[in-house]
Amino acid sequence: MKTKLYLLILLLNLFMVSCGEEVFPKPKAMLRLDYPESSAELLVTEKFQFEHNTLAQIKKNKNFDVTLDYPLMKGSIFITYKEVNHNLEELLADAQKLSYEHVVKADNITEQPFINEKDKVYGMFYEVLGDAASQAQFYATDSTRHFLTGSLYFRVKPNYDSIYPAAVYLQKDIRRILESLRWNE
Repeated sequence: MKTKLYLLILLLNLFMVSCGEEVFPKPKAMLRLDYPESSAELLVTEKFQFEHNTLAQIKKNKNFDVTLDYPLMKGSIFITYKEVNHNLEELLADAQKLSYEHVVKADNITEQPFINEKDKVYGMFYEVLGDAASQAQFYATDSTRHFLTGSLYFRVKPNYDSIYPAAVYLQKDIRRILESLRWNE
């Protein structure tokens, strides 16, 4: 009799539990981060000039180096200037080597050449995909006097899924820098 009672209680519990709404897993979603529309402002140094996003805080360093800091995204674009003194091949090799040092953690590195014949700006943009320390690298030169390199870094652990929206936003800013870069003679 006791076993029948336990069996009856067990069956009643099963019926009561199974009569609820069906449970469905939540669909996968993408994190939505909205950043303000960018507006451009001209940055002029003695050696070069370019348009930059007004959200960036500008820090001019020694030797015409510039840091564009984006506090909202915890990221910075570091720009370094060097004069070409019969060492263009060495400068190019260093810039390319720096870009490919991230290949250990990167899933892929995409090269995008940049050529502006009219203003004598020639360069390369590297988009780095994956959990690398830098999400973008670039260099630009006139091949005779000026050489500029740049790197995008975030002040957080490199988790590509988390920083992806900010990386895409800042990569657009880097492209604007390359497109508007002019050498001051």
